[in-house]
Amino acid sequence: MQKIKVGIIGGSGYVAGELLRCLQFHPKVHIDFVFSHSHAGKTINSIHNDLLAFDNITFTSTPSKDAEVIFLCLGHGNSRSFLEKYSFDKSTCFIDLSNDFRLKNQSTWKTRNFTYGLVDFQKETIRKAQSIANPGCFATGIQLALLPLAKAQMLNQDIHIHAVTGSTGAGKGLTETSHFSWRMANVSIYKPFVHQHLDEIRETLISLQPDLKSKINFIPMRGNFTRGIFTTVYTSCAESEEQLREKYKNFYESMPFTHVTDTAIDLKQVVNTNQCLIHVQKINGNALITCAIDNLIKGAVGQAIQNMNLMCGLDETEGLFFKPNYF
Repeated sequence: MQKIKVGIIGGSGYVAGELLRCLQFHPKVHIDFVFSHSHAGKTINSIHNDLLAFDNITFTSTPSKDAEVIFLCLGHGNSRSFLEKYSFDKSTCFIDLSNDFRLKNQSTWKTRNFTYGLVDFQKETIRKAQSIANPGCFATGIQLALLPLAKAQMLNQDIHIHAVTGSTGAGKGLTETSHFSWRMANVSIYKPFVHQHLDEIRETLISLQPDLKSKINFIPMRGNFTRGIFTTVYTSCAESEEQLREKYKNFYESMPFTHVTDTAIDLKQVVNTNQCLIHVQKINGNALITCAIDNLIKGAVGQAIQNMNLMCGLDETEGLFFKPNYF
């Protein structure tokens, strides 16, 4: 099979660097170009030092029109303006990793409609799509923790969510809350109850449980580690622990990267992988769901590659089996 020609727009951030690393191991992909205004002419490994041992690709300031799939790794709000400025063939597939097209009322651009790319939610719809809006990292973990309850029409009480993310979730640019001396040995909250991922979470849950009126109380947290998201969700529930686990296992039985386990989970089990681990408990009348993902892979580029595999007729797991960095 001829390799898929792939282009990457915005190649210098954490997400783009992780995408380049993962695509280097994908047997069905050829990286056609990596676009960056600020680094045009420089080699990829001069910016991403972890890629020193890989092919020495050079950043370009002119995107090629030969790419069959283009990943948009631009900052939030910049994908639309990029597509307005540059033209591509009608057959080109786009996978946007920003929040520009995730919501239904923002999903259309000219003649294109961006499909929400949460694989575990609508895999068959993604297979037929040409443009994908990749979910947010927090949104991915939270939705995976809640989808089976929404499908069973069980989200009838307030939903309480605490999720802690690593420093790479804040992007590569240096800020007061991302540099080492502030982040080390420190924990804090940010955007409590108003995080931007809440809108896409609610849209997905309502598509499964149309009468959903429950409050979603989300407290995002900054952790003192580099990567991963550990999510804790609880809501009042009448069913037993055994019934809850059965619902979760049945919901995810055909999903190769989402696993429901009977034992407690920890973050290191998923770091550097496209896996999602979920543990379900019933305590004092509450369903307690814990969920762990890598924010840069399952929460970003791994899911984007899985979307590409589905869109291009490949096995959805192609190029996505990585061992966790447990030690």
